[in-house]
Amino acid sequence: MGAREVRLRIAHLFPELLNLYGDTGNVLVLRKRLEWRGIACDVREVHVGERPSFSDVDIVFIGGGSDREQRVVCEYLLEERKELVSYVGDGGVLLAVCGGYQLLGHSYLMGDEEVQGLSLVDLYTDRGSPRLIGNVVVQSRISPQPIVGYENHGGRTHLGDGVEPLGSVVHGFGNDGLSGYEGCLYRNVVGTYVHGPLLPKNPGVADWLIARALERRYGDDAVGRLLVPLDDAEELEANRVMRERLT
Repeated sequence: MGAREVRLRIAHLFPELLNLYGDTGNVLVLRKRLEWRGIACDVREVHVGERPSFSDVDIVFIGGGSDREQRVVCEYLLEERKELVSYVGDGGVLLAVCGGYQLLGHSYLMGDEEVQGLSLVDLYTDRGSPRLIGNVVVQSRISPQPIVGYENHGGRTHLGDGVEPLGSVVHGFGNDGLSGYEGCLYRNVVGTYVHGPLLPKNPGVADWLIARALERRYGDDAVGRLLVPLDDAEELEANRVMRERLT
C-alpha cells in the first residue's frame, strides 16, 4: 500500500466550546504533519447536538474549556460513553487537554458539586487553592525532548494505582502540585494539563499519537514505512528556548 492511499480520520469534539489557549492548534498540527508525509487526513468536527461515532475514527481530540462548557460537553459524552469505552479498549488514540483530561476520570469537582466523569481512565479530580498557573516542563517517555507548555487549573488530578503518568515535572506543577507527575498515559490515551497549544512545540508527542494511529489502522510495520522524518528545526528551537528559560 502506497503512502498516497493512506488516510487517517481525526474527530475534534466540540471545538466551539473547548478551545482554551489555542487548543484547536493541536488538531492543525496533527493534520499538517500527516499531509507533509503524504498521508491524507480528514478532520471531523463534532458539535453540540450531534451524535458522534468513533467506528472509523483514528484520533480523538478533546480540548479545554470553562467549567460551564466542560459540564455541557460531559453531559453529551456520557450518552456516548459505551462507544468511547469501546474505542479506547480497541486501542483508539485520544488526546485530552485540561478540562478534557478531567472528563476522562470517574469524577471531578465543580465548585462543591461532584460531577460524574466518563470513567475511561482510573483517575479523579478534586479542587485546591491556589490555582496552578504558569509554564511547565515535563520529561516523558513518549517525547525525545521534554514537553513544554502552559498550565492553568484549579483541579488536582489523582491517578489510580497502575495508571502511568504522562511524565515527571521538571518545572511547574503538574497534576496536583505535589506528586511530581503530570498527565496520564493509558493504552493510547494521553491526558494532560499542558496548553500552549501542546503539539506545536512538542512534535515528538504529535508523532507518538500519529504512530499509534498508523499502527492500529495499518499494522505494525506502518510506522517504519510511513512516519518519515520531518524538518522540525523551528519547532525544536522553540522547545529549546522555552526549556532554557525555565530550567
